[in-house]
Amino acid sequence: MDVLSQSFRVLGDATRLRILRLVAQTPLNVTELVSLVGVAQSSVSHHLGKLKGLGLIGEERQAGFSYYSLALEPADSRWPLIRLAQEAEDDTGDSARLKDLLRAREDRQALNERLLEPGQSWYLWAGALASLLPPLDVADFGCGSGTLSVAIARWAHRVWAIDQNPEALSQAKERATREGRSNIQFLCENLHRLSLPAGERDLVVISQSLHHVESPAAVLAEAWRLLKPGGKLVVLELMPHEERWVLDRLGHKHLGFPPEFLETALRETGFQSLNREVHARDGTSSFRVFLLTGVKPA
Repeated sequence: MDVLSQSFRVLGDATRLRILRLVAQTPLNVTELVSLVGVAQSSVSHHLGKLKGLGLIGEERQAGFSYYSLALEPADSRWPLIRLAQEAEDDTGDSARLKDLLRAREDRQALNERLLEPGQSWYLWAGALASLLPPLDVADFGCGSGTLSVAIARWAHRVWAIDQNPEALSQAKERATREGRSNIQFLCENLHRLSLPAGERDLVVISQSLHHVESPAAVLAEAWRLLKPGGKLVVLELMPHEERWVLDRLGHKHLGFPPEFLETALRETGFQSLNREVHARDGTSSFRVFLLTGVKPA
């Protein structure tokens, strides 16, 4: 009776009850629980200690993390408490967040499995090949949160990371600071009309940014203006698709582009030595990408 009474008192806390409901569905670590219940890590650890002390949950180490799961058996006198907790109405949205977390966990696991296959460590190969390039001055059009800008900064002389979204630029600056990259200049500007002087960049990269702009042709013209004679342009874009939800939710202006359309735009702008590569279709995704490269003639 004493154990049962203590269990009632412990589960009288709403956050502990939420944690118990979550780990009853699947083993979770502290970081995952923090993201699900939205309280500080120290508080989550305190609640886990209480639950573990009463034998309600157990702990198991996996891949450097401690995972917590339900430890009770149906024969335990406290099992009806667990059933009540599981059947109670979820007015906090925990179940929906848990589904998203488990889906993201599966995606990471699938990626890790692919990376273990020979030749699939594309990110490391890209970094190794990029390190062989000369120290270029590079403009990254539509840099977003800065993933590509920071990667380029590892081998470039200087990088101009450009985006008109102040929040995205703030994230990019934080990423550059974390990685100690001091050769990146951040510009909050419209890609149609940039303040940078003409003819001073060796390379312009436009990675999945043209579908966010009103006039792709005007942005390509800006890339041309910034490049030195002999400078190169790299464009990564989406193939045409029917996923109209991206217009409202992600702010896309275009549902992808036929590669021929952008090729023609590059040629009309003045780029030469054009090259195109289309990514093979992935059955799990509605999106395909293609790569275009061109050179501003000397």
